[in-house]
Amino acid sequence: MLFPQQELIRVKMGSVAIHYKIKTYGKVEMMISDRISSLIGRAAICLLLLTAGCTRFVKEPVEPKIEHEETAPTAVVPPAEETIKPKVEPKEQVQKVVTESPKPDEQVPEAVVETVKIKVEAEKPVPQIPAAEAVTLALKFTPQDLTTYRVILEADRSVTWEGPQPEKPAAFRGGHTGYKAELTFAQQIQSVDDKGNAVTEITIKGLKYVAKVRDSVTLDFDNSRETDKGNALAKLVGQSYTIGISPAGQVTKVIDMSKVQAAVKGIASSHKTALASADAIKQRHSIPGMPSADKNQLRPGDSWSSVRTFDFQMMGFKSYEKVYKLKEIKDTDNRQIAVVEMEAIPSAEMAEELHKEQATGPFSKMFDNRETYTGKLSLDLTAGKVQECLEKLLTEWVVVDSDPKDDQEPAALKMAAIRFYHIKKLD
Repeated sequence: MLFPQQELIRVKMGSVAIHYKIKTYGKVEMMISDRISSLIGRAAICLLLLTAGCTRFVKEPVEPKIEHEETAPTAVVPPAEETIKPKVEPKEQVQKVVTESPKPDEQVPEAVVETVKIKVEAEKPVPQIPAAEAVTLALKFTPQDLTTYRVILEADRSVTWEGPQPEKPAAFRGGHTGYKAELTFAQQIQSVDDKGNAVTEITIKGLKYVAKVRDSVTLDFDNSRETDKGNALAKLVGQSYTIGISPAGQVTKVIDMSKVQAAVKGIASSHKTALASADAIKQRHSIPGMPSADKNQLRPGDSWSSVRTFDFQMMGFKSYEKVYKLKEIKDTDNRQIAVVEMEAIPSAEMAEELHKEQATGPFSKMFDNRETYTGKLSLDLTAGKVQECLEKLLTEWVVVDSDPKDDQEPAALKMAAIRFYHIKKLD
């Protein structure tokens, strides 16, 4: 193509700047109007820009169409750029880069295109992390095996006046009523059947017991105190009883408790109930956080549940669904330790099913109720023994005077109940 004068045009292609020097070809004899000169100049610039292409990948050039008026001189147009279709190998991306630029005073050559092969690696599959293997949450028993534990049980109920003291009724008597028992015992396995159930002898090694009625202590015993050696409860230390325990941690039966019953003769019936009754024995030796035998194959994240009902006397029965979750499996001293957490929610439907008309006490609807019931379990899977288990229930009922006297704090009455269980392996 002929240009009216010599020009230097710079076109930038990505990071490569190409200089095109346009030289006049021949002599233009005819007078060209300003309009035609403008059209030819624009066409030349468009052609150069199209020849330069995209900065990264060359697209198929589009030859601009220039319409000439009849008075336009005949121009010699260099051959249009030929489309180069580089061969693309499978899984390879093709990038076209202009590597040569025309020398000065020479006709603009076709862009030299170099095919650069960019190797694209196949996407590697994401490695699949194998799911954690299921573990068996169950106790293991070996004949003659001896283990020492400490168990703490607490049952407490209280009534507290929380209003202005001048408004407190003269006949009101609050305080705490209940007991706290702490036993240290040796557990020796006598025999194990084909289902894993064990006959176990329990020997009391230490005993602490405190009982209260409206904050008045009715019994305070600690066998480690010299002054308590003559107490009737001291006879329990060293005594044994026999029970059956399942791999699910439940006392299936009390086999023989004659020795401990004989030791507590002459003691108040309330204390006997808390220490030497069949129900008390089952309560302190059953592990509440263990799953049943048909649901003990578990992985971290799995959960199970059980229902527990309590009798709060005037406040009626309350039932809770205890939801347990296997949080993790830890490796400690070459042992696998299962960590379980528990959180309970009220289960009114179950309470009504179990106790029907007695499920709600006469005063419970008068009070606002708030409660927490949580727990944890640490189980040595390697040895099949409980390391620690703890559960605590705190429930409160509060009633507030809705029409207090002018400028006075409203009178309030709070009732509370605590149920606490904690067992820990000592050796």
